[in-house]
Amino acid sequence: MMSPEERLDQIMRILEELEALSEEMPVIVEGLRDVEALQLLGVKKNVISLSKGMSIFAFCESLSKEWNSVLILTDWDRKGGRLARKLREALMANGAKPMETVRTRLAYLVKKEVKDIESLPTYLRRLRLQVGIP
Repeated sequence: MMSPEERLDQIMRILEELEALSEEMPVIVEGLRDVEALQLLGVKKNVISLSKGMSIFAFCESLSKEWNSVLILTDWDRKGGRLARKLREALMANGAKPMETVRTRLAYLVKKEVKDIESLPTYLRRLRLQVGIP
């Protein structure tokens, strides 16, 4: 079992990695609250919410015209998993490389506590207080 300190350290490392990756490729999230949550956590570049008026395939087609790789960061609930699969398939069909390792690693670390991106800032505040970091 992982201590709260270890969990916090690993999550912070993933967020630093995500911030660096967002310089090189778009980070696809489900909604505007997810965009805002990532901004609060320091990930401010190239975070894109799924366009509601566009099909997933058309959305991925437009992304693949500009980017070779795309980071998928949907929630880790059932809906988010289905969405990640659809995005992965549509991106690959359009010649872009989908990246999901960040999503998988984050989900593993917080799955019992949090089910979505928008809840990460609150969870991290709670975890920091638990380990004695204000």
